[in-house]
Amino acid sequence: MTKLIVPKHLKEKVEKQKEESEAAKLPNPTGWRLLLLPVRLQEKTKGGVYLTDDTIHMAQIAGNVCKVLKVGPSAYRDKDRFPDGPWCKEGDWVVITKYAGSRLYIDGGELRVVNDDEVIAQVDDPMSILPSNVKLDKVER
Repeated sequence: MTKLIVPKHLKEKVEKQKEESEAAKLPNPTGWRLLLLPVRLQEKTKGGVYLTDDTIHMAQIAGNVCKVLKVGPSAYRDKDRFPDGPWCKEGDWVVITKYAGSRLYIDGGELRVVNDDEVIAQVDDPMSILPSNVKLDKVER
């Protein structure tokens, strides 16, 4: 079997098209809702230790950090409720409460659909707010 060598610019183009086609499959939030993807922690640490399901679950409960995938057309448009403008935008990392929104289960995890006012904080790095006993080298983004 021969290995096909693909130029870097073509490989990047194909990967970008794949990401765009996957994003098109996601539901579009209506009204003032946001579509969020909760952080999924890796099952294995950098040192090779496998974490139990309970450890992963507790770490995810401690910080319900999600990535904003899509924003509904009416989200953050109410000037009375949001006089300083939007609290977040697509691509931002936000914190929500444990039971916020509705859960949609997809292949490989879940999505959350929450109201625009259910966002309680915005964070630059989701790893910065995990419990101190959970040290992972990265999260699945």
